[in-house]
Parts: sequence; structure tokens; C-alpha cells
Amino acid sequence: MNAENVHQDIDLAAPDLPREPEHAADPAAADSDAVTTFDTGTSLDTGTSLDSGTSFDAEASFDAEASFDADAGEPIEPAQHNPASAGHEPADGGPDVADEDFEPGPDPEPVAPPTGTMSADRLAAKALEARLLGGERKLRRREVAAGAGLSLLSARKLWRALGFPNLGDEDVAFTERDQSALSTIVDLVRDGKLTEEAAISITRAIGQMTDRMVVWQIEALVEDMVQEQGVPDAVARKRLVSELPNLIDALEEMLVYSWRRQLNAGVQRLAVRAEAGLQSSEEGREGDEDDSPLPLARAVGFADLVSYTSLSRRMNEKTLAQLVQRFENKCAEIISVGGGRLVKTVGDEVLYIAETPAAGAEISLALSRAFTEDEILPQARVAMVWGRILSRLGDIYGPTVNLAARLTALADPGTVLVDSMTAAALEQDERFILVPRTAEDVRGFGEIHPVLLQPGEGRGLILD
Repeated sequence: MNAENVHQDIDLAAPDLPREPEHAADPAAADSDAVTTFDTGTSLDTGTSLDSGTSFDAEASFDAEASFDADAGEPIEPAQHNPASAGHEPADGGPDVADEDFEPGPDPEPVAPPTGTMSADRLAAKALEARLLGGERKLRRREVAAGAGLSLLSARKLWRALGFPNLGDEDVAFTERDQSALSTIVDLVRDGKLTEEAAISITRAIGQMTDRMVVWQIEALVEDMVQEQGVPDAVARKRLVSELPNLIDALEEMLVYSWRRQLNAGVQRLAVRAEAGLQSSEEGREGDEDDSPLPLARAVGFADLVSYTSLSRRMNEKTLAQLVQRFENKCAEIISVGGGRLVKTVGDEVLYIAETPAAGAEISLALSRAFTEDEILPQARVAMVWGRILSRLGDIYGPTVNLAARLTALADPGTVLVDSMTAAALEQDERFILVPRTAEDVRGFGEIHPVLLQPGEGRGLILD
């Protein structure tokens, strides 16, 4: 257990606290909290989000702040005048120095002309930062925490959850909007609407998801400029600073719109219709299955590209990026049209879920068919299992997920496998043909009976 976990001030619902002193008597003690750890075990001095190597891109300007200030400093004073070096009469009326007696020394180093201003690029970056952060950085971390009535340790727990980097007491890195956002989270706990644990978990979800989203969006914009404007990648990244202000409002509006739609769909899927899925999952069960205690019933599927590793070794960076993007786009389209949810992609593999066995089967067959018919992508191995899962941190867990992964490795390229229980749930549906295969001994599950899933009557999943 670390010091942060037992500190009396870490309760987010604690009353307003007096502002902590700017400097500790012992410099080592003042920084002692920089090496404590989260309740979750992540290191406080990393400052990175869990899903990626960096926090969201606005944080890069934390490190750039010093260079901003340096460029905006006092104008450079002109070099001191040396009359002797120019062969002129000294200002104090001393003896003349004859030109023929003067031996010039080495040429002086050139002196940069005084500017006292930032370059146009840095001005644009500074203006973009102020717009994104809601103002100029004027506050230190202790000032923000005290303004929210929170201890510094508690504030840092929330900043860590959001993926912010580690900052020192003297870093002027925050704006008034940072203080307002911190107060918003804390008020949810103090008003009894969330527990501290739930508040940190929700905050971490926001930080991780927006981090990945921002990286994705920036790379998409840079790639578009490279292709459409014919500029090198480095030039496109620099130009993004001046292009982005025209897009901020539209991107923000779409973010809020999508979040509201997704929240509604999630409530329906994870709350309103959850009981119906559990009732349908009871069919064919004896009650002693490994996944019986888990709270949600879902069709869990994997699609895995064949020979991806060997293909990636023969491709250059641009071609490989196009292949991965084509794979992810096609998977996302088919899964969403089929009413499922793409949980995540990991290189050459995609994990998805659906609410019913039939929906999962339709998606699985459509994925297999799409990759078989694609002129660029290789075929895929696909497997789907109907069972119960645990949904946490945007991911899914449980024996059902593990079994689907094992079946994927057993599937032949261009085919879909299900287990015997999933086959029993689909056997009365004329849209599917089920062909039993030889029993297999699978690590962690013992003997299982794979079943080949093939399309039956009907047109299957139709893409516009």
C-alpha cells in the first residue's frame, strides 16, 4: 500500500481543504508524492494513457511552453560598440590610432537581429492551444486543486485517470477551464451521484477513448493533406496547426452527437434488453457452465486475417497502412450493419459481439465472405460463440471469449466455426447450415465439438 492510498485527504467527497504551501521545507519531501502509485497500480510518474504511448496531443505543448516563453522574451541588446576595432577616435578623447598601425583580429561572430517576437508558426500554435484549452496557462497544479477544494493527491488521481503528464509545483500548465472540469468531477462525488471509484473509472474511460480518437483523427487529417495537397508528411503535420482551427467546432459537435447516440444505444443494449439475452442463453444449459455467473449474454466472434505476418514483411509502410485500414473499415462496416459492436482490433484480428446468436452468425458469415471476395485482403478465419461475458473497461472477458479465440485458430481460411451449444441455438433457423466436424482437444476446455457454419436460405447480411 502506498502513501497516496492511505492519505486522509484523498477522498474526493471531502470538504474544501486549505491550499497547500507552495514549497515544502524539505525539497525531497515536496516531491515525495511523485513516486506514489494509483490504487490501480499504475505509476504516477509515467503520465501516459493506458492505450497508447502518449497522452492526447495537446499535452505536447506542456513541454513546448518553455520554448514559447523563450521566443517571447526581451529583445536582444545590440552588441557593445568598440571604437578601436573600427579605427575611429575613442569616445574619451584618447590618442588617435593610425589605420596602418591597426592589426584587425578575427571576424566577430554574427549576432542575430533582435526580434522579441515569436515566429508565425509558434504564434499559430499558441493561438490554437489557447482555443483548445480555453485560455492561457496561468495556474499551477496546487492552485487548481485548491480552487476545486481538493487535495493535490486527489487531484492527481483524476489527472492520471485522464492521462495527463506529471507536472511539478512550479509548472504553470493549467487554465481556469481545468479547474472547472476538476470541480465538475468532484461535485458528482460530493453530491452522492457517483462513488469515488466510479468517478475515477469513468474519467479514465474518457481519457483513454479521447486519446485514441484524437490520434486517429490527426493521422487521418495528415494523411489526407499528404495525398490531396502533395506535401511531405512533415510539412503536413506542421500545416495541421493552421488547418485545424477551421475544423474544431464541427469535430466537437460530431463528438457530442455521436456520444449521445452511442449512450442511448448502450443503455438499450446493456440495460433494457439484457434480460432478454440472458433468458435466451438458458436454452441448452445445465447451470454448471463456467460462464454461468457472468451478467451478459452475447455472441462473441473473432475474425483473423490469414498470412498477415508474411504479407506485412513484404510490404512497405504505406501499403501495410492501407491494408490495415481497409481491413478495419470493412470489419467496422459489416459489424455495424449487422447490429453488432466492434470491441477492438489487434493487428490482423478483430473482436466483435452481437445481441443474439442469429445476429452473430450473420455478421460472421458476412465477414468471411467479404474477405474471400476482396481483391486485396487475404482470406480470414472466423469463429463465433454464444455465451455469457463480463463487460469492463470497454472490453469483454470470460470463457466465452477464450473459446471463440481457440475456435478461430482451428478454422480453415474462408470458413466460420461455432461450438456445439451455439449450433444448438441456431439449428432451427433456416438461414444457416450446420456441419459437425471432428472433435478437438482444446487447451483449457478439453474436448470440444466444432461445427462448420454455412449460409442457408435467404440473402444473408446485405450491405448498401
